[in-house]
Amino acid sequence: MTTDESLVLRVAGRPVGRYLTRPEVPERLSPRPYLHPVTTLSGTAVTELSPADHLHHLGVGVAVPDVEGHNFWGGRTYVRDQGPTELDNHGSQRHTAFQLRDPDGFVEELRWVASGDELLRERRTVAATELTDSAWALDFTFSLTNITEAPVSIGSPATNGRPGAAYGGFFWRARKEAAAPRVFTADAEGESEVHGRRADWLALAGWGSPRSSGAESGGEWTLVFAGATVTTRRDPWFVRADEYPGVGSSLAHTERLPIEPGETAVRRVVTVVADGTLDRGEAAALVRKAVSP
Repeated sequence: MTTDESLVLRVAGRPVGRYLTRPEVPERLSPRPYLHPVTTLSGTAVTELSPADHLHHLGVGVAVPDVEGHNFWGGRTYVRDQGPTELDNHGSQRHTAFQLRDPDGFVEELRWVASGDELLRERRTVAATELTDSAWALDFTFSLTNITEAPVSIGSPATNGRPGAAYGGFFWRARKEAAAPRVFTADAEGESEVHGRRADWLALAGWGSPRSSGAESGGEWTLVFAGATVTTRRDPWFVRADEYPGVGSSLAHTERLPIEPGETAVRRVVTVVADGTLDRGEAAALVRKAVSP
């Protein structure tokens, strides 16, 4: 069923994700559209919504902690020489319209608004594609256009003085389980070896047995994230596995990302959603199939 507020993504007729355009989210969590739940083709849930450890983690979407000082991530703001601080600076991403809406994807227009002013206008393109009988791909592109008359820059806690915390951009909050997921790339293994580094693809693999409230039971699963453009592949990965399972692509890793008036920043991340635990060869093969030239 599809409404103005939500739609269901389907692959080969099977529901694999629900997208909410106007969720009822407290202002402190930076209201924004998100995908949740997202599942494998067998129905295993691979996202979480507002878990107790981070209430502002909203499934799959775009979240940025610093857009000209405004918080589009949710929660506290990292202030240089002060640390995480409660500020009344939260923005919201507001759904404007769907330019296209099909069972397997959509094109959406959004407005990024803070303190009554629109800072950015976004076009978001999402598509779901079958890869095999046990894997599908979520193709997620977002384009942020500066519609103001002055430069707009995107930052992160890392650019504001907190090393290792360069989160902001595409972000996927996976479900928390009894054991931390395995995380690996083509040539590295473990959170400490892949976090903050560039890689053509990065995999997160879990084993079922959820420990958080609200997570559905299910079997083994693997998520394989791939930057699908040259520019996206230049962004290092933000990775958490031990504290909580989450993966993002960092827009502002060591320096702020400026967007000049009328200019657009574009990123595209393709995520393979697979039943079972994939090895490196299987992950690489599915990425090749999922990412078109």
